[in-house]
Amino acid sequence: MERFLRLKSYNVFFLLVISTLNLNAQYSEEFVKYSNVYPEANRVRLQQNIEIRIEENDGKISIKQNILEEDLFLNESATYNSKNRLSFSSFFELENIEASSFNYNNGKYSEIEVTNFIEKDELDDSFYDDSKTLNFIYPNLKKGSKTKLTYTQIVKNPRFLSTFYLADYFAIINNKIKIIVDNNIGLDFKKFYTDKVDLTYSTKKRRKTTEHLWEIRNTKDYDFENDAPSFKNFLPHIVPLITTVELEDKTISILGDVKDLYGWYYSLVKDINKDDSSPELIALVKELTKDKKTDLEKVKAIYYWTQKNIKYIAFEYALGGFIPRESNDVFRKKYGDCKDNSSILYKMLEIAGLDGNLTWIGTRSIPYTYEQVPTPVVDNHMILTYNFEGKNYFLDATGRYIKMGLPTSFIQGKEALVSYKNDFKIVNVPIIEAKENIISVDTKLQLINGQLIGESTTTLRGYPKIDIYNKLENLNTNAKIKEFYNLNLKKGNNKFLITDYKEINKYDYDEAFSITYDFKIENYAKKLGDEIYINLNLNQYASDYKVKKNRKRPLEYDYKRLYQAKTTLEIPKGYAVDYIPESKTFKNDLLVCEINYEIINNTVVYQQKFTQDYLVLKLEDQKTVNDLIKKIEKFYKEIIVLKKK
Repeated sequence: MERFLRLKSYNVFFLLVISTLNLNAQYSEEFVKYSNVYPEANRVRLQQNIEIRIEENDGKISIKQNILEEDLFLNESATYNSKNRLSFSSFFELENIEASSFNYNNGKYSEIEVTNFIEKDELDDSFYDDSKTLNFIYPNLKKGSKTKLTYTQIVKNPRFLSTFYLADYFAIINNKIKIIVDNNIGLDFKKFYTDKVDLTYSTKKRRKTTEHLWEIRNTKDYDFENDAPSFKNFLPHIVPLITTVELEDKTISILGDVKDLYGWYYSLVKDINKDDSSPELIALVKELTKDKKTDLEKVKAIYYWTQKNIKYIAFEYALGGFIPRESNDVFRKKYGDCKDNSSILYKMLEIAGLDGNLTWIGTRSIPYTYEQVPTPVVDNHMILTYNFEGKNYFLDATGRYIKMGLPTSFIQGKEALVSYKNDFKIVNVPIIEAKENIISVDTKLQLINGQLIGESTTTLRGYPKIDIYNKLENLNTNAKIKEFYNLNLKKGNNKFLITDYKEINKYDYDEAFSITYDFKIENYAKKLGDEIYINLNLNQYASDYKVKKNRKRPLEYDYKRLYQAKTTLEIPKGYAVDYIPESKTFKNDLLVCEINYEIINNTVVYQQKFTQDYLVLKLEDQKTVNDLIKKIEKFYKEIIVLKKK
């Protein structure tokens, strides 16, 4: 028996050796190595090398970026990575593109070159855009394959020097960035989250040039998670900026500080709308403002007309991505991007004798301040700012149903670069408090033949109202609208059913929007003997804010919210309240939940007030929120007991 066990062990060992030898024969050593190091990964990037040459010739700056990327694919998903593309535009040209697949056979890699590159216009997300892509397919890509891509990028404007990311959603084994710059060109670097990685930096100064070199090895793969803030908030990266260029007789500022950035921006907009406004546009402004008593009312009328009538379509061509189009053209075509909407708003206010200010701003996906990064990567949007009695109103006509005084949700808390022609100001857009974004539900319930029969009014204000308006716009039949309300106004359980509904102030900009509806819920109340058990927590708002325990990133929301629910249950004839839960408040700095029960005449009145008081839930706060929600959910299980008299 002992000999048999020894032979069996030898056989198992022999099979393992043979399996390992077979694996090594089928795949390269580096594949075996990185498969063991990154067992869950689809691929690793073996090399990522970027070399940038920045030169001055006759007062002009030229920038050439040579890029090398070499990837190794670790599982069968390699096939899905066969398609690739490179983007270019009037600001970024491509040269010297070479791409190849490498497959491992008989102890070595064999190369298959890509020979077919197809150029396409990118029109998916915009009406017109000069961005193009060069599309290609890596041939015969499979598990164990490698790819190699090299190309040169010509940067046509020194203000658009690329941001360099030192990590990605896949592991990078060797990452090297080298910048060689002429000594008469000033260069600065803004670093973000580089303290979290082992980054080495060296510099060599020669007679005419200076070399900057960053090297980093074995960066981990960063996991993608839904509803997380932009990757710019955690991936280590460097933003280079060209500050000055020294010529024989003068020094030219490029992007040394915010003043330089604004100076360039203003040079692009200072000559727009010089032509006389069309008679039709003048007549429209007069009609919109004729009965308005205050300047603010005039601005509101113009702002709401623009939201309703100028369709937002993102499009850009070369510097057209930075220069607003003429207001007469925008008015005639009835469409435009964010700059065009700002242009026509500016002109319409001017016709009305009012002053608006063109304003550059970054959305919340961009985490930098203007002082941190005074380059075009700091912002991606344009709006108009109007000041009335010391208060700034941020007018963004790219949205719809935006009430005057309410900024679009995606610019809350951001810095705005406001133009005063030859001067500028940086002002802060406020974060809208939860009490301005209310979902309020008032419900009356009866228990009839074992069914809960109710009538309810849900009222929305602020961003929740805008959200539901945008969804309702796409619903063109009563059946679709009713189905939408059944899903979004659901209470109690999955047998909730709306029987009739009425909409009040639909699509109104200033007034709250209400939906009044009749409904029934089957099998919700439980009757045992002479007792009836009912849970009046029909809307368990806190449960929607639980966070998965293994989450690795902060959680971002569009806006803060306040939920209010009042439910009045008519006590059935012949019954009395035998048990009612105590009222209770759950609270921390991020969430507040107040639940109250009260007997008034022949009714039980339940009220819940729930406040989500954050835009971004940091990783370190997620357990705190979950712990509080766990306590609230326990209380959500409390029921009232009605007993036959």
